[in-house]
Amino acid sequence: MGVGGKSRSTMAEINVTPLVDVMLVLLIIFMITAPMLQHELDVNLPVATGSPQVTGENQVVLTVNKQGGIYLDQTAYTLETLRPKLQALYQTRQNKDLFLRADTDVPYGKVVQVMDEVKKAGILKLGMLTQPPAEKR
Repeated sequence: MGVGGKSRSTMAEINVTPLVDVMLVLLIIFMITAPMLQHELDVNLPVATGSPQVTGENQVVLTVNKQGGIYLDQTAYTLETLRPKLQALYQTRQNKDLFLRADTDVPYGKVVQVMDEVKKAGILKLGMLTQPPAEKR
């Protein structure tokens, strides 16, 4: 029979199916977790020693930065426009809690003005957010 008949050359192939599976799983994980990341304003919170931990969903956080800017969900408001926005927001909400994040460099009078507008909007439960104290080792 012939010596130079069919030549057998093996072709090495990489199975990419597991790679595609892993990449799709990672894509799904990143797509789900990306909206959960909160983009917060840079605020230097005061330190408190005995504050309870507040957890819950759909918390409304009002932020006052060191320049005196008032922010609700990354949207800037003035003292005049804050009350109508809060009234509209809390008109349909079951949970009437509001949390205030104020920078330590904000003048006390500005924080009191914001708290007054919150009260005038009909929100009676106002919580102050602080940083937990550094643990001593």
